[in-house]
Amino acid sequence: MVQDVKDRINLKEINCEKELTLAVIGGKWKLIILWHLGIEGTKRFSELKKLIPHITQKMLTNQLRELEEDRLVTRKIYPEVPPKVEYSLTEYGESLMPVLRLMYDWGKKYGEEVIWTGEPEDSAVLTREYPKYAQKGGT
Repeated sequence: MVQDVKDRINLKEINCEKELTLAVIGGKWKLIILWHLGIEGTKRFSELKKLIPHITQKMLTNQLRELEEDRLVTRKIYPEVPPKVEYSLTEYGESLMPVLRLMYDWGKKYGEEVIWTGEPEDSAVLTREYPKYAQKGGT
């Protein structure tokens, strides 16, 4: 598994720890997957798919596999018919939650002060798409 991570992340291109972090959690969907698992807890694949409506099934599968390879997410398979599979954060994944909360807060403030200044209809997008997070102040 560690070799898979090293094969996927070109270590010769990594110059510092920040670049390594971005190589592991970068991409359009990984942070969103980590956010949902961190805020809402263990989820099945179909539950994650419903929470992230714009992601394709193939992309969700690929992103979950990479997060599992990177030891940020764990996959638990229950010996049932039909098979039951659940995803949750590992200790490494949990350790990212304070960073994700700060990123959420930064994005919310930036959106309100820079992007949606004077445009309340645009700022409602976050509330419509993620109402429970907007109500909880990002947590």
